[in-house]
Amino acid sequence: MGISIFTGDDRGKIAAEVRRRLGEGYEVFEGENLAPGDLPGLFLGATLFSAGARKILVKDGLENKEVLEALVARLGEFLQTENEVVIWETKLDKRLAATKALVKAGVEIREWKLAPEVDTRAVFGIYDLALRDGARAIRELEKIEAEQDPYMFFGLMVTQALKKLEWRPNGAKEKRALRELAKVDMQMKSTAVEPWMLVKSFLARLAWL
Repeated sequence: MGISIFTGDDRGKIAAEVRRRLGEGYEVFEGENLAPGDLPGLFLGATLFSAGARKILVKDGLENKEVLEALVARLGEFLQTENEVVIWETKLDKRLAATKALVKAGVEIREWKLAPEVDTRAVFGIYDLALRDGARAIRELEKIEAEQDPYMFFGLMVTQALKKLEWRPNGAKEKRALRELAKVDMQMKSTAVEPWMLVKSFLARLAWL
């Protein structure tokens, strides 16, 4: 058992992980109602109603600076808890010395971020450009790369390739492009190569397929 901190803006995935980690019937504490003196009972106390370890969810308990500092002050003791405690923080300031102390002590901190939206028109435009000029397509990709998710970008390229095959069912180039995309898909799932490198490599050779 122990202490875990979940944070991020993908609330759906966090909620699913809370259910997976704590199961059913866990206790819930709202951080705004906590005081530093409540922490020993929370982490070390047993329940009067059932035997065994407690399953506890604390919502935004670390937003209160006094609570956060009290947790860090007795962290070595609280980490020995037999309870399973998940702290769900809407926002976690990783710059704070107290937060860094939690990381240094080995507290599990997991973050779930919503995937950024992919600009569909930009993807289709880059794919069409790569059919003529791979180098230019890569330069256009590099302008927006930092704002895109490579896996979603790749998925939209596959969509574009499928549409082109629908327009030209017997097109040899369209079929070759889909075969290459299938290979890239396997590489993205099975190798440690950075996904953007695989996408750019495909764009570079698409005009020559």
